[in-house]
Amino acid sequence: MNKMEKYILLGGRLFLCAVCVALVAWIVPWAYHFAADGSAKTPFTLYSSLVGDFAQVQSGDDGIRYTDCGGNVYTEAQFDSILPAFYYRQLMSDGRLPDSLCGVAVNPKVIQMSNFNFRTSPSDVNRRQVALYPLLESMSGRVDLQMPDDVFRITADGIEFVDMASNAVNRDKSDRFTQMLLKKGFAFPARIVAGNGTNRKEYDNGYLLVDADGRLFNLKMQRGRPYVRAIGLPDSVEVRHLFVTEFRDRRALAFVSDAQKRFWMLEAGTYALRQIDIPPFDPTCESLSIIGNLCDWTLCVTSLHDKRYYAVSADDLRLLKTLEIPDGEPTLAQKVGKWLLPVQLRFQSPLDRDVRPRVSVLE
Repeated sequence: MNKMEKYILLGGRLFLCAVCVALVAWIVPWAYHFAADGSAKTPFTLYSSLVGDFAQVQSGDDGIRYTDCGGNVYTEAQFDSILPAFYYRQLMSDGRLPDSLCGVAVNPKVIQMSNFNFRTSPSDVNRRQVALYPLLESMSGRVDLQMPDDVFRITADGIEFVDMASNAVNRDKSDRFTQMLLKKGFAFPARIVAGNGTNRKEYDNGYLLVDADGRLFNLKMQRGRPYVRAIGLPDSVEVRHLFVTEFRDRRALAFVSDAQKRFWMLEAGTYALRQIDIPPFDPTCESLSIIGNLCDWTLCVTSLHDKRYYAVSADDLRLLKTLEIPDGEPTLAQKVGKWLLPVQLRFQSPLDRDVRPRVSVLE
């Protein structure tokens, strides 16, 4: 065997060893997580303005328990009564629906109109997006929204509408929208384009755009014509993430996250920016869900290590109460597994949707 053959054989053995190490670092932690992880079930938690505390539904070996964080235990019917906006259909069926909530006269329609759900996760925020967006007609006069035949993109020179069938740019429409954006002071290209490009909603709020200078704009199409509104922001607010909302009560235009990790609600009618009184929230590494009604909102922020609940007033968005549910102490199997193989190889992450090798410390 000559020297070249020895080098080739040595290289092949080293490559085989590297592949084996990678497989062990991938398969063993996966098997360890599969066999040893005992993730505890988090109880369903919702703030109740009637008792001024978080109410919880916990499933256990002894059945389902209805409690609040103050230690009070409820029957199922009593639990429905302390969360009337959430269980309003059951209360209506039982004939127990109150005629007012938080000093406001209510009926099933009023409750339904004010209820909303919102959810965002790091995998949604961090995912790669195709920069082509459908712009729906916001004032068609029809009940059902229709998807357009074209999509738009924003370049350094302006906005372009591209027909999806022919792949040709609609120059007339593009020029009209570009001129309107320039007239309102928009600086191309756009840093952020945010909207809900679907017709599976009751109405359309268009898109929120952050231009090259960091200014915020609302873009819509109304009866075929461009609508552009420049939105003034406080000097201390640098927009990082936008979540356009189309809730039934039409109160909010969007939720906004800024560079200081503050969370805001942008009002639809006045375009006023109102801060939601919760601690810093980072949508790139934390999930957020909101269950809201006409009295209060329950916000749940979930990170890789804990879950935090915040109750805020629906009226002025001030913080009412906080509940933190940290991760439990690691089990003996988890401690042993971390000591035996502290490094692991993963190809997926809860923070994005990319499939690529990732080396991390076993948790």
